[in-house]
Amino acid sequence: MNKILVVDDQKTVCYSIQRLLQSEGYDVITTTSGIEAIKIVENISPELVIMDVRMPEIDGLEVLKKIKEKYPKVQVIMMTAFSTTEKAIQAIKSGAYDYLTKPFDNDELLARVRDAIKTKRLIEEVVTFDEVKDYTVGERIIGKSPAMLEIYKQIGRIAPTDTTVLIKGENGTGKELVARAIYHYSNRSTKPFLAINCAAIPEQLLESELFGYERGAFTGADFKRIGKFEQCSEGTIFLDEIGDMPIGLQAKLLRVLQDGKFQRLGGTETIETNVRIIAATNKDIEDMVKKGTFREDLYYRINVVTINVPPLRERKEDIKELIHYFIQKYNKKLGKTIKGITADALKRLEEHQWPGNVRELENAIQKAMVFCGSEYLSMECCEGLHMQNLLRGSCVSLEKAIENLVELAFKDGCHERFQDMMNMIEKSMVKRAMELTRGNQVQAARLLGISRNTLRKKLGEGQVVFPQK
Repeated sequence: MNKILVVDDQKTVCYSIQRLLQSEGYDVITTTSGIEAIKIVENISPELVIMDVRMPEIDGLEVLKKIKEKYPKVQVIMMTAFSTTEKAIQAIKSGAYDYLTKPFDNDELLARVRDAIKTKRLIEEVVTFDEVKDYTVGERIIGKSPAMLEIYKQIGRIAPTDTTVLIKGENGTGKELVARAIYHYSNRSTKPFLAINCAAIPEQLLESELFGYERGAFTGADFKRIGKFEQCSEGTIFLDEIGDMPIGLQAKLLRVLQDGKFQRLGGTETIETNVRIIAATNKDIEDMVKKGTFREDLYYRINVVTINVPPLRERKEDIKELIHYFIQKYNKKLGKTIKGITADALKRLEEHQWPGNVRELENAIQKAMVFCGSEYLSMECCEGLHMQNLLRGSCVSLEKAIENLVELAFKDGCHERFQDMMNMIEKSMVKRAMELTRGNQVQAARLLGISRNTLRKKLGEGQVVFPQK
């Protein structure tokens, strides 16, 4: 359970934040003293500290500096009143992960908390490709095929430099793991590592996310906010799916690569930053350059060194080791004691083409382990799952399953009941998550990727009827 320390001289603020975070499954400790906060961090090593800027006895900024001196990887979110926003920006430059302006929305706080804890995990969870006895410690890039051995050599050569790196590969091949391995073996491994998915953020928000904005830059910009490039100075930024970056933003990114300078949205001040950029894409950037949808000058800037991550179908000799790794990983997470996989099931898995690559294989093993009641994964373990068809050689990726569902819906005349179908799918997913977690709402919410409050709302609306524990 993630530990969070809340520090505010007002007990009511501590109490309200504690209740909110505890309802989401976090382990929360509170204090009204900055001096006490430093002692608590030393004793319990929380993943995250949420702290007010203005504190009696010792200022929040001073507490931040003391925490960061001894525990640089502990994430800190500062809380500030509107009038002290400049102090909050100073806090970011001193190592704080982010800041919130009071009063803030609960959903906004929860989003920042999730992001900060994820960043803490990315920074601390070392990605290695070395031989280890305990697969449950950290994360590993798995494989001894010639293609993977070459990637390990490239990581070893590239990591100690500040060279910009472009990682190419299909979805699910492990591009982010390669990026994190480069970071962990680099000279910036004690500095921030931030991952941005360029395809997941709308164009109008991506610019402010990367470069920040000034007060009044647009409707709703009530205060100044710094962006990831300013926040991550001296660290590493991973730009995932850079091929989806709008061409209008590419010029601004090019300037950062050229001279380390940019301006906040709506601002005139030139800001300098020292960030190493690692980019990744599943698209043919060279073809995009020819079509004019990706800047040629930016392509040459990010393509200083290229790592090509092969699809799983081109390194099938690694499948056995990957399965062994995932079994050990999910034994710990699921409380299982599965020893391995039968020869017949392994043969079927090695024959599959894996359009979703390593991510699809991991998902398939995890699902099979949920239903496995024996010491070895076998055909019987997969009974009732789509994976059984997969083991017979059929392609049943999630995308294909959805395509089949849509076809069935139109054949059955469901095209006039779009919302009804969406509700049916949602209801089935929530019900299954509750069944798999035996009614544990915190675990079910995490399995679904939603907040516990959202899950409670869906249960309360009567969409899912499930006996409570």
